[in-house]
Amino acid sequence: MTPLRQRAARLFALVGAALLLTSCSIIQIDSPLTTFDPAGPNADRIDDLFWLVFWIATIIFFLVMGALIVILVLFRDRDANSVREPKQTHGNAKLEVVWTVIPALILAAIAVPTVSGVFDLTGCDDDSMRVEVIGHQWWFEYHYPDYDIDTANVMVIPVGEETCLEMTSDDVLHNFWVPALMGKRYLVPGQTTLLRLEADETGEFFGHCAEFCGLSHSLMRARVEVVDKAEFEAWASAQQEPASLPAEGDPGYDGYQVFLNKGCVQCHTIRFDDSSASNILASDAFNGPDLTHFASRSVFAGAVLPGDDETYQAALADWLADPPYVKPGSFMPNLALTAQEISDLVEWLETTK
Repeated sequence: MTPLRQRAARLFALVGAALLLTSCSIIQIDSPLTTFDPAGPNADRIDDLFWLVFWIATIIFFLVMGALIVILVLFRDRDANSVREPKQTHGNAKLEVVWTVIPALILAAIAVPTVSGVFDLTGCDDDSMRVEVIGHQWWFEYHYPDYDIDTANVMVIPVGEETCLEMTSDDVLHNFWVPALMGKRYLVPGQTTLLRLEADETGEFFGHCAEFCGLSHSLMRARVEVVDKAEFEAWASAQQEPASLPAEGDPGYDGYQVFLNKGCVQCHTIRFDDSSASNILASDAFNGPDLTHFASRSVFAGAVLPGDDETYQAALADWLADPPYVKPGSFMPNLALTAQEISDLVEWLETTK
């Protein structure tokens, strides 16, 4: 081998090693969107299938590469002046059978558990809790038909129980993905797709839209909070309660007036006491998130705020000041609110628990 080829071989080896180490370094168990830390039976099933295929592929890779190296070393032409034809195997029935049967067996070993897993994970049990998921640009809406609850960004489910998501889209193609609990499933306009979620442990799990859906696709995120059954029932009961209508002089009254007078009611719903004539129901033309219990959710703006270095109040103030700047393409417009109006709105929104 010439010195130039030796240097090239070393360079390729170093680049390959660097890429391998880099790929290993990004696989962190504590990564919010890792698929390598399953927290439920459905995610466990997918994880087991992944490792089965991975190890089968790894074994085949090394067998093929090993056989190739052996052939190159043992059967290389040592006499550069002679030209010899290799032994022909065309028409050898035994070899034809062997290299047809072996790939078929490999494919069967992969296909059988894969197809079985697809069918098992597609449907939902009849007694599972239903949650309707509606994709919007760029946030997820959740409706619990059994509890008559509407919320956004944060889905709350009980631990150890199956939740069946009945999903569709209000505009374009979306994809709901909470890797610690399940694989991906499309949200298709005019159709309903199903996704079953179940967690073995309590905690907060991160999700994301996994299909490019527009300018702020990367900012369309989700959270799933898994709590015990008693805590879930308490949460559901609290979500069913109407919001408190602030009276003049109450904390948040000025912010509520800003909400009424700045056009926010065109897109956002607030449910007050049923006996009150003050219920605010957004028009059917376009609905933003239901704000009845806005402050009970830990994140907003498609679950991207507050950030790691922001307090809830500061993030909310930044969002109200200029939504399209925080989230490009946002349908929530810049209303040119004054600093005082923003402060009043933040004060009122913090009462909507």
